[in-house]
Amino acid sequence: VSCLCGSAPCLLCACCPSAKNSTVSRLLFTFFLFLGTLVSIIMIIPGVEKELHKLPGFCEGGASLLGAQGRISCSSFLGHKAVYRMGFALAAFFFLFAVLMLCVRSSKDPRAAVQNGFWFFKFLALVGITVGAFYIPDGTFTSVWFFFGVVGSFLFILIQLILLIDFAHSWSQVWLRNADESNAKGWYAALCVVTFIFYATSIAAVALLYVYYTKPESCTESKALISLNLIFCVIVSVVSILPKIQEAQPHSGLLQASLITLYTMFITWSALANVPDRSCNPTLLLRNSTSAPVAAGQPTTWWDAPSIVGLVIFILCTLFISIRSSDHAQVNKLMLTEEGAAGAAHGDAALESSPHRAYDNEQDGVSYNYSFFHICLLLASLYIMMTLTNWYRLDESFEIMTSPWTAVWVKISSSWAGLLLYLWTLVAPLVLPERDFS
Repeated sequence: VSCLCGSAPCLLCACCPSAKNSTVSRLLFTFFLFLGTLVSIIMIIPGVEKELHKLPGFCEGGASLLGAQGRISCSSFLGHKAVYRMGFALAAFFFLFAVLMLCVRSSKDPRAAVQNGFWFFKFLALVGITVGAFYIPDGTFTSVWFFFGVVGSFLFILIQLILLIDFAHSWSQVWLRNADESNAKGWYAALCVVTFIFYATSIAAVALLYVYYTKPESCTESKALISLNLIFCVIVSVVSILPKIQEAQPHSGLLQASLITLYTMFITWSALANVPDRSCNPTLLLRNSTSAPVAAGQPTTWWDAPSIVGLVIFILCTLFISIRSSDHAQVNKLMLTEEGAAGAAHGDAALESSPHRAYDNEQDGVSYNYSFFHICLLLASLYIMMTLTNWYRLDESFEIMTSPWTAVWVKISSSWAGLLLYLWTLVAPLVLPERDFS
């Protein structure tokens, strides 16, 4: 009862360890996000998609979408519509909590009980918002919500890059510290092997991108994007091992640069998979070919390799946001997720008296910013919405679903922003010598 209807922390089963109330709450909200993602994935499965037209009112007015006047059948993009409405429901749910939890300072605030309890009613609220979203008339909804998804996805990709850079720095520091403390060369060997694997994979990725996404006589844009990102990755790799950089940051090195390079190649691959030119993009979905109009009732196939990899990265980054704090104070300050000492004594007492309970560790101060956490989940819901639909939208003629150049430039610009951010982490101690970047 306390789990479903009360405001007290949920009891954990006997096989589970004790946990902080703040951690349990973040995991449960993340579970809601993953549950919505699972529902979206199910709805774009061809067999399920074909049955969505049976939903009352879901296809009513679909033929007049944005003035299409019958040129497109609602049944030909049911999965796209369903994922957009599920994404809207998740975004609205997390936006509601982001507003509701503004300026909550500790668990003594009555709103903290809403954050950390009443999970059954939260689930009902999410279900209610989702059902209501499926009754949103077409009109301009899909077109407008596409741009909300683009902006939200760009911001979430930047959050992913921040987490990736932080993870790379932490990884390198831990292995180098272990090597120094144990005086074992095995750690250095492992560091070299992992770095080599990352760079070798990146080089192979560049070669495959040139082979599959360019043509000798055409595809100038694709060639330029691959070449630019390759040059930028070489630059940050060289900068990371410069003597002055090594002197200012002894733990910086090629491991971080290789991981950033590999992720940049993934973003480049994902961007090229959205190039709306079949001659330069063999992975462009046949469903969205510009050579022929879409047949009425043809099931949509939204799956491709970049989307699957993006889904895995999304899951890992979202769990990272929900479970742990950074080892670096600067990242904690930016992400507002620093686990402070607030409520530590009370938490220890609760741990001893009730070894299988989620205990309140926020009586003296919250350990993470509630509103910012919900904003991150809001952006994550928009990102997964765009990922599952491959960033496709109706073309100008309202006849077919196509991949716009907007998706390409958003992804490429996010990769450039990530490289600049990583470069700043390298040169910041030299540019601002009076600040502590340890």
